[in-house]
Amino acid sequence: MSGLGVPAIPTNYTFSPSEGTPYLTINHDVAADLDSTNAFEGPEKLLEVWFAPSAKALPAGVKEGGLKAVNPDSWTPMLDLVHCKVLSIINSENVDAYLLSESSMFVFPHKIILKTCGTTTLLLGLDLMLRIAAAEAGFPFHNVASLEDPKAAATPLRVFYSRKNFLFPQRQRGPHKSWRDEVTFLNSMFENGSAYMVGKMNGDHWYLYITSPSSSLTPPRTPTSSRGVSPSRRSKIPTGIVAPFGGVIEDNEDETLEILMTDLDPENAKKFYLDEAAAIAKEKLFAKSEANGDASFDVFSSSGDCDADGQAVLPEALTTEGHALGSVVSEACGLSAVYPTSTYPDARVDAYQFSPCGFSANGVVPAVAGADGTVSKAGHYFTVHVTPEPQCSFASFETNVPARQNGRQTAEVIEQVVNIFRPGRFSVTLFEAKGALATTPGEDADDTRRNWGAAAKQRMERINGYRRVDRIVHDFEDYDLVFRYYEREDWVGGGGTRMGEEF
Repeated sequence: MSGLGVPAIPTNYTFSPSEGTPYLTINHDVAADLDSTNAFEGPEKLLEVWFAPSAKALPAGVKEGGLKAVNPDSWTPMLDLVHCKVLSIINSENVDAYLLSESSMFVFPHKIILKTCGTTTLLLGLDLMLRIAAAEAGFPFHNVASLEDPKAAATPLRVFYSRKNFLFPQRQRGPHKSWRDEVTFLNSMFENGSAYMVGKMNGDHWYLYITSPSSSLTPPRTPTSSRGVSPSRRSKIPTGIVAPFGGVIEDNEDETLEILMTDLDPENAKKFYLDEAAAIAKEKLFAKSEANGDASFDVFSSSGDCDADGQAVLPEALTTEGHALGSVVSEACGLSAVYPTSTYPDARVDAYQFSPCGFSANGVVPAVAGADGTVSKAGHYFTVHVTPEPQCSFASFETNVPARQNGRQTAEVIEQVVNIFRPGRFSVTLFEAKGALATTPGEDADDTRRNWGAAAKQRMERINGYRRVDRIVHDFEDYDLVFRYYEREDWVGGGGTRMGEEF
């Protein structure tokens, strides 16, 4: 088994799920018809929509399982509007991870995360996403009088939309041609939205749109229709309504780390080309054959095919794009070691190698038992996407696995990921809910559990081999955001670097 619970060279893609263990479903029809030759825009658009504070605090009337109760096929029309397809799904108790032809989607009971690259039109799928949440998961809505109205849209608790500056903004479509257009689109949909640009206007920067919770939007006490629906129509969708959530509302310990890397080291980027991945698979084949004492033994295929010289021949799955080569690359590049099964025995990774190059992977990382023996029901994930071509090289890593859960500092995770790609430059965004860790005057602001305390801050200043150029902090109502930008000490890209979009 590889470090993340996936066979090092899988040949059988039918997994039998056991209770509590994530399992994989592959869409072979879509996976057989992909070509990333024209892929160019690595930086993703990232949308995160919350409908409840946690999986344990769903509003009354919502189906058991919340959004996870939605049939996976129901998301297809929404993804068609976005211009991407489902390649495979990891199903687990707390989160379902969808690997897409253009990045990823994560479905929790109480929220959904959609991340897409290239010229996808992510925001065009938002209306239908909210419609599905209301019609199929049962989340309350307040923008129309009846669910029969095609404009019925579930009321989000929070909406987050973010992205890095595009490398090729002129190629984007729909509302994504500029940040101004995206903000206009979102403002036309939601109340209480705010837009930010973080970083240098003439350098690498990051955009964020966020809605704020507001108790002033409490729905009427005596609704005239079912499920608390207001009879009055709204021109916009309210957000942050204080609803009668069921269950226990836990302290918000949401934490998201995103690493956005450009100008990848060419040698490190080679691992993400199909030919190189096939060569690595062949190397592993012969190594395992020799370990079994049979130079002609094919450990990947029951057929035992050999060439004219009697040497084992790689099966087609290890010479063409797909999940088999994706698993090879995941282990070879070091991704499997970020959240190893030695620490996370039930973790699973779903990886895909594209042709002629490009790589995507989702990981589901079940929580481990705490010191008191209890196990959190929070769904943890990570996702990685790589565009290795030198003229537009880019890689992203995102995770919500809490740093304190794995006993490592956030800086250590960053160093491990950055060493896989050796980018010339990269930015880090750390979004952390204040929750129970919010300090009050007189308390120790350097709580070791916090990522923004003095000790953690000093460690983040010293990412091995890099110098920190920018550090920007935003203090939101219930979140802290820290943005950092780094450049490699021996990097010579400098002022000639493509910035693409400027504000």
